[in-house]
Amino acid sequence: MSDKRFFTVGKLVNTQGLRGEVRVISTTDFPDERFKVGNQLYLFHPSLTEPLPLTIASRRQHKEFELISFQGFTSINDVEKFKGGELKIPEEALMELEEDEFYIHQLIGCDVVTDEGEELGKIVDVLQPGANDVWVVKGKRGEILLPFIDDCIKEVDIAAKRVVCHLLEGLL
Repeated sequence: MSDKRFFTVGKLVNTQGLRGEVRVISTTDFPDERFKVGNQLYLFHPSLTEPLPLTIASRRQHKEFELISFQGFTSINDVEKFKGGELKIPEEALMELEEDEFYIHQLIGCDVVTDEGEELGKIVDVLQPGANDVWVVKGKRGEILLPFIDDCIKEVDIAAKRVVCHLLEGLL
């Protein structure tokens, strides 16, 4: 299984009650799909040498948490050791995205050039502060924050790992 790529969909932060439920902070844009009863997730935890496949037995929401139980784990004693782990999916389980939507891992490492041909650097991170994502570009000018809006991002070619942007006033 070590040759597979996995992507985090949640962080397992605590147990909930005595019947094997866990509290998960979702890190996915598709929680209804990812945490659907019957779906399989993989637990990655420092105490495990291999990812542990887990099948969702129940799911409900409480405040900012997903409360999830897994088939075969019916007591707090069964899941206590999972605290601090990450729940992941394999790459082949990624959902098809709409046009002009991208997974963060697809953007990281893309070369960024201006619409005037100036090379700015590479995308090293994607911030999600609220209204729109902000792409962090590092290059010879230092760190530049590019908002993912139509006025700024003109072209994204994931296959070529290339982004064309228009530098709005005040970005540098």
